[in-house]
Amino acid sequence: MDASGEVVIEPQYFEVEDFYNGFARVRLNDKPVPLDSLGRLLMKHVFNYVGHFEEGLARVRLVNKWGYIDTRGRIAIPITFEDASDFSEGLAAVRVDGLYGYIDNEGSFVIPAQFEWAGDFSLGLAPAIMDGQTGFIDKFGTFVIEPRYEHCFPFQDDEIAVFTQGAQWGFLNRSGQVLHPPAFDIFEGVPFGLFFDGMAQIVQRDRYGFVNKRGRIVIEPQYDFAGDFSEGLALIEQDGRFGYIDLQGRIVIEPQFEDAGVFSEGLAQVKVGGLWGFIDLGGKLVIQPRFEQVLPFRDGLAWVAYQGLWAYIDRWGDLVWREKV
Repeated sequence: MDASGEVVIEPQYFEVEDFYNGFARVRLNDKPVPLDSLGRLLMKHVFNYVGHFEEGLARVRLVNKWGYIDTRGRIAIPITFEDASDFSEGLAAVRVDGLYGYIDNEGSFVIPAQFEWAGDFSLGLAPAIMDGQTGFIDKFGTFVIEPRYEHCFPFQDDEIAVFTQGAQWGFLNRSGQVLHPPAFDIFEGVPFGLFFDGMAQIVQRDRYGFVNKRGRIVIEPQYDFAGDFSEGLALIEQDGRFGYIDLQGRIVIEPQFEDAGVFSEGLAQVKVGGLWGFIDLGGKLVIQPRFEQVLPFRDGLAWVAYQGLWAYIDRWGDLVWREKV
């Protein structure tokens, strides 16, 4: 459907995903197939796996080999690799004979396969493993931050990269300076080390707080739970109730809700009396709780479950589209 609720691609697939970079993946005959915004399928070839399009190419897997297709569904880089990653900053990490190197968008090796693992480029650097240790290489394949870490993740936009040691994480800057040594707990399956509004959620001794990108713990771990910052506020839980704090750690919206989510487009979902509604940045209920389930607003609409059916609402809580039975 479009933003006005008009169905533009008729229901016909058993499974679909959101659009990303102009394409959505749908399941057809138990195979993933890219679909464009006009509803056209890229059906020149069928694969066991199709990734998202990045820089005009998507990685694909056929049986146990990887290659890339272009936005017309043609094989742009032959399916010959043991493993492959998305393109980033003009390069993609691929594995040949058990080692990783980097190719350009024509499939030519720019950095020979020599690493035990290699990640995405960001801000001109990429994490790579040599002799069991991780560091960062430049686009010539030279280590500019020596491999001495257990595992590293690509740099974030604010020039911060997370690294791990055992079950804890810390982070460094683009010069290789450790801004905070590993001291924050990692939980399996839970994202960590992501900075939003210049702050990252931390956990120490089962208490949640926040560290800034200079490595200073700004909000001491003290909450039962905390979510990421968004639009200047972060979700916190105290004594089974949810509220919001600002970037200085001041409680802006008192913990009073049964459950709650992050702010998106000026609104956040909150649970009151067993049902979900939305509040504004001042904590005022602007969409009364009447939904069984909700998701955050995106592009002016939010998905909800209402009276047992799927629906989408606008910022005023009006139904834009509702499932037909």
